[in-house]
Amino acid sequence: MPKYCIGVDFGTLSARALVVEVGTGRELGSAVMNYPHGVMDEQLPDGTKLKPDWALQHPQDYLDCLGRTIPEAIRLSGIDAADVVGVGIDFTACTMIAVDRDGVPLCFHGEYRGNPHAYIKLWKHHAAQDEANKLNEIAELRGEEWLKRYGGKISSEWMFPKIWQVLDEAPDIYDAADRFMEAADWVIMQLTGKEARNSCTAGYKAIWHKRDGYPSKEFFRALDPRLENVVDEKLSRDIYPIGSKAGEITAEAAKLTGLKQGTAVAVANVDAHVSLPPAGLTEAGKMLMIMGTSTCHIMLGSEEHIVPGMCGVVEDGVIPGLMGYEAGQSCVGDHFNWFVDSCVPIDYATEAAKRNVDLHRFLTEKAETLKPGESGLLALDWWNGNRSVLVDVDLTGMMLGMTLTTKPEEMYRALIEATAYGTRIIIDTFEKNGVNIDQLFACGGISKKNPFVMQVYADVLNREIRIARSLQTPALGSAMFGAVAAGGEKGGYDSIVDAAREMGGVDELYYRPNPENVKVYEKLYREYVILHDYFGRGGNDVMKRLKDIKEEQRS
Repeated sequence: MPKYCIGVDFGTLSARALVVEVGTGRELGSAVMNYPHGVMDEQLPDGTKLKPDWALQHPQDYLDCLGRTIPEAIRLSGIDAADVVGVGIDFTACTMIAVDRDGVPLCFHGEYRGNPHAYIKLWKHHAAQDEANKLNEIAELRGEEWLKRYGGKISSEWMFPKIWQVLDEAPDIYDAADRFMEAADWVIMQLTGKEARNSCTAGYKAIWHKRDGYPSKEFFRALDPRLENVVDEKLSRDIYPIGSKAGEITAEAAKLTGLKQGTAVAVANVDAHVSLPPAGLTEAGKMLMIMGTSTCHIMLGSEEHIVPGMCGVVEDGVIPGLMGYEAGQSCVGDHFNWFVDSCVPIDYATEAAKRNVDLHRFLTEKAETLKPGESGLLALDWWNGNRSVLVDVDLTGMMLGMTLTTKPEEMYRALIEATAYGTRIIIDTFEKNGVNIDQLFACGGISKKNPFVMQVYADVLNREIRIARSLQTPALGSAMFGAVAAGGEKGGYDSIVDAAREMGGVDELYYRPNPENVKVYEKLYREYVILHDYFGRGGNDVMKRLKDIKEEQRS
């Protein structure tokens, strides 16, 4: 009798549950739910205003999604929940939640509902940049060796800058918090009734190391005496490896999800990292671009190398037995959405509506008729700061070369090209520092839905790009880890490598670089690098000065 596994992918704006047949990887049914509160970047539910660079979420949204998407996916697939052997989840990271000793989010308490620090700080919450700057300065002055594993900088998106911001701005919330958790681990706790922190988010986002553990108490005391015991007081040193079993579905979780009590639950994972096995990637030398709201670049290596500006290298962080490297771009899909929402003239919208096509498709059709370099435009892809390789959220976007004849499709194409240049910077930096990239793969909605974008990437990178078979790679990956949590005796798998071999793979579709386009993009890329280094490496900090003035005028 066939057995099944379920993966739930918690993204930036929505959650998706996917039912998958063990052994074949056949996707039988899925359900999606948008978060009712979305991303709170202007105000809280009670109207409390938020400052610039805040990005919060509401934990109730995650519970609601569990209660709706899993039962619906099971219903649509036509399977019996009793035949589900395991479930796994993935999440954006670092997405941090403060909870009391019972694991209840502080924002559920009436006295804290008007305090922004009581809510979940989403991965793209960038308001802890001051804390990140101080952390990096002190770590460098002290000669902290672990800093090298993170490309020389800890991002404001990560755990400790966010915790420090809470301590600085809302010490009452810090004191009330029994612990700070990744939202991924909190959701697992809702399913199993117990805490099981995963090694992926701990390694990449909380400066934890498989052999060395967390940074020393002395380091945290150097940051702030109040943080000396932050790990023991507010986190956990009990870390569970990726691919292990976190626990089983409780009676309460069974009522919520429709799953059977006792179903195996995998340790949580990060949405990008969990995407490699569904593409069949379990070997060194292969990079996967997970292209969506942002882009994560994940690859496997057999050795540890230090790469400036990478997000981290973690042993067993993606696949047991290998080094997992992470880099990324903070703004890709968001980049294009911003342009469509903010910069498209009414006559374009009218024409697109008449043709019954969305504006992205409409602009793409116009943009792909242009030759590389024809517009005379060049953009920096920093509309949401820079994750790699500069690791600086205070950087902002720029477009150079506009005239009175510049058209929307030219600007749209320039933004697409900018994200490809940003990826090239990342790839070049890895290879200059000893991490060879033999093959390039992509997954996510953009890779499946927009051939033009993928061709631009192939031309800019001058590399062949293969596309993962599944449109729902994170959810499929989480489902595969759910099958591993169940184990072979229960109808699952004994290792993620075995699961990837049978359930993962790529499309026959792939993209090859166009030699003529490559020649032009080589010229444009050289110009991009000049702008990148001038504005990003201290040649001119005008972006930061403008941001300071903006904050002064808004305060």
